[in-house]
Amino acid sequence: MIDPVAEIKKHTSSASIPMPTVVPGSTPIYQEASATGHRALWAVFVIMLLSSLAFYVMAFRVPVQKRMFHILTAFITTFATLSYYAMAIGDGVGTNKIMIKHSQKHFPDTYDTIYREVYWARYVDWSVTTPLLLLDLALLAGLNGASILVAVVADVIMILTGLFAAFTVDESPKWGWYAMACLAYIVVIYQVALNGRQTAKAKDNKTAAFFAAIGGFTLILWTMYPMNSIWGIADGSRNISVDGEIIAYAVLDVMAKCVFGFWLLFTHDNFSSSSSIEGFWANGLGKEGTLRIGDDDEGA
Repeated sequence: MIDPVAEIKKHTSSASIPMPTVVPGSTPIYQEASATGHRALWAVFVIMLLSSLAFYVMAFRVPVQKRMFHILTAFITTFATLSYYAMAIGDGVGTNKIMIKHSQKHFPDTYDTIYREVYWARYVDWSVTTPLLLLDLALLAGLNGASILVAVVADVIMILTGLFAAFTVDESPKWGWYAMACLAYIVVIYQVALNGRQTAKAKDNKTAAFFAAIGGFTLILWTMYPMNSIWGIADGSRNISVDGEIIAYAVLDVMAKCVFGFWLLFTHDNFSSSSSIEGFWANGLGKEGTLRIGDDDEGA
C-alpha cells in the first residue's frame, strides 16, 4: 500500500527545488563620466580661463585704489580654472564604494556594489571661491568685520560637510552631514540676505538696489548647489548620472562665477561713487617699519 504522505514528502524535498544559478548583485556597477561629461569639463575650463583673463584686463584699466572687486573676482575664476583643469584630466576625482543590501525571503541577502565617481576638486574649489564671492558681496554691502567672519566660516563649514557627506557610505551619517551643511547655509543666508541688505540700505539707492539684485541672484543659485538641490540627487541619493551631475554643476558654476563677475564689475565700475581704497592696499607700508635693503649698519 502506498503512503500518500511519504509520496508528498518525496516529491517536495529540498533537492527538487530549483536553485538560482546566478547570484543577483554580483556584478559591480560603475557610475562614471562619459565623453560627454569630459567635454563639459573642458568647456567650462576654457570659459573660466577666458573670464579670468578678462577680469585681469579690467583690473588693470582702473586705478589700484579701485581694483578690490576686480582682484577678488579674478581670483574666483582663477581657482575655478585650476579645479576644472584637474577634473578634466582626471586628477581631481575619487571613487566612492557603496554597498546596497537586498533582503531575500528564502535566500541569503544579496548586495549591489556601486562605484561612483566623486569630483573632490570641486569641493576644494568651492572652499576657496565661495568665501571670495562672499567677500565681494560683503564689501559691496559694507558689512562689518564680525559679520563677514561669521559668513565666511559658515560657508567653509557648509562646503566641508558636503565633502564629508559625498564620501560617506552609510545613509544615516551621510544625511547627518547634509543637515549640518544646510544649517550652515542658513547662517550664510542670514548674514548676506538680512544683515547685508540692511547695511546696503544705509548706502546710496543705486548700491542698495544693485546689492539686492545680485545678492538675490547669488542666493538663488546657491540654493540649487550641492548642499541643497543638486547634491541631494547626485552625490546624495545618486538619482542622476555622473554626466548629468557634471553638466548641472557646470551651468551653475558659470552662472555663479562668470556671469556674477561680469555683472558685478561692469555695474560697479559705472557707479560714480565706487569705493576707493587707500593705505596699505594702494601704497604699501609707510616709511616707518619698512625694510631698508642696502643701508650700511652704523659703526660698520
